[in-house]
Amino acid sequence: MTYLMGEILPALLPFIFIGFAAQLIDGALGMAYGVISSTLLIAMGVSPKHASAGVHAAETFTTAVSGLSHIYHRNIDWQLFRRLAIPGVIGGVGGAYLLSNIDSGVIKPFVLAYLTSIGLWLIWRSTHVIHRARDPRVVAPLGLVGGFLDASGGGGWGPVVTSNLLLQGGDPRTTIGTVNTAEFLLTLSVSITFLVHLGWESFTIATTGLLIGGVVAAPLGAKLAKHIAPNRLLLLVGVVLTLTSAYGIAKSLNWVG
Repeated sequence: MTYLMGEILPALLPFIFIGFAAQLIDGALGMAYGVISSTLLIAMGVSPKHASAGVHAAETFTTAVSGLSHIYHRNIDWQLFRRLAIPGVIGGVGGAYLLSNIDSGVIKPFVLAYLTSIGLWLIWRSTHVIHRARDPRVVAPLGLVGGFLDASGGGGWGPVVTSNLLLQGGDPRTTIGTVNTAEFLLTLSVSITFLVHLGWESFTIATTGLLIGGVVAAPLGAKLAKHIAPNRLLLLVGVVLTLTSAYGIAKSLNWVG
């Protein structure tokens, strides 16, 4: 117990906090757990492929909790789920394979640039609410691209897929529930792919911390959504991601110390 309190717990706490905060935002918006976690891990010096592997391993558990909750509350459009899940898994495995077999030093600036663009997009989205009630038409390609970007960038499934489906006119409740539930299959397949290519060493203490924080926060996201306007959370996430990722790009290019 003394060893746990003196050595392991202090090392876990930063990652528990990241996982908890990211899952609270994700629960309220249906997006941003992977993006926030990956951005902060990379900024802390974790390589892109190990950050993505750790985040997806933790998300396997947090999305399972979230998915079961959405199923219980009947927030799932099962037809949309079938159209989305399979392309998402294919894209995710492809993105994980690519990230596992290239030099992380080469990909890091591109990953951070992708995350910065997501942050800027979220800022824009926070001031532009567009919704027309109709069934989304572009689903499978969206799942494929969202899955690929999520695995290769360490996050992005929610921001890319959820928001595009809503932009096409999807019902907010069933869209968020369906995308979150489909994400469980995506994160499971991506985690297995990383495990095959990177081995168990890719799942570090950061993974454990993200898992603990995310699972604890998962049931609280819905309550948070009732008290804070989604647009305000979108703006906050966008600002944090943009500033953090931009700093990471500058650091990787040796523009800052």
